[in-house]
Amino acid sequence: MEYEILKTAIEENIAIVTISRPEAMNALNTRFFNEMDDFVANINERKDVRAMIITGEGKAFVAGADIAEMVDKDSEAGKAFSLLGQNTFSSFGKLSIPVIAAINGFALGGGLELAMGCDFRIASTKAKFGQPEVNLGLIPGYAGTQRLSRLVGMGDALYLLMTADMIGAEDALRIGLIQKVVEPDELMDVATKVAVTIASKGPEAIKKVKKAVRLGYEMSRNKGEELEAEEFGSLFGEGNEGKEGMEAFLEKRKPNW
Repeated sequence: MEYEILKTAIEENIAIVTISRPEAMNALNTRFFNEMDDFVANINERKDVRAMIITGEGKAFVAGADIAEMVDKDSEAGKAFSLLGQNTFSSFGKLSIPVIAAINGFALGGGLELAMGCDFRIASTKAKFGQPEVNLGLIPGYAGTQRLSRLVGMGDALYLLMTADMIGAEDALRIGLIQKVVEPDELMDVATKVAVTIASKGPEAIKKVKKAVRLGYEMSRNKGEELEAEEFGSLFGEGNEGKEGMEAFLEKRKPNW
């Protein structure tokens, strides 16, 4: 598929995706979702890619969904557009590799929902966050009502969703919405260094960490612990990654992943 909105590159086992629709502040439309779905499907087939970074071009990460595309939709079309976005952002969690949001500017509405679909978030000091949908008589449609409360708690989620308040990076860090704040000119370097660090670890272990946390979060505590034990045990024995890692540690050498 030829991309019109996404700029993609693979460097040092890291896939970097830049949303490039700056004239619309990278607003999300159907074309974006189709392109991102295609890219994620391709990355899922590659063994050489160990992490993925998503960022935006210009002064916005993503400033929201494309209102011009949404305005004439009826109820059924609106629901379909919601499901389209939910499916795309859910696919980030289903990828076995970590997906990192590098938030360079405005992450509003669908942009914040995109960021929350990633595994974790690193933001510039210039980044701004919010769910302003109620200003338009709408609510988030790409799982924002579900992810935000799980990330920051019900009180902060309801406050942001109901007031449409826009917060800065430091407040986002304080409530747990993002994990790290850096200067704007350091954002991609820091995000890439984090991705490279993760890529240097046991690749199967990284996949299993993501699986255990992502799936376990939706399970009871007991079921989550059963899942963890199963994934832990699968890394032991001849030919498995844990065996190589432990032997490398005892032999004081780097593991051969």
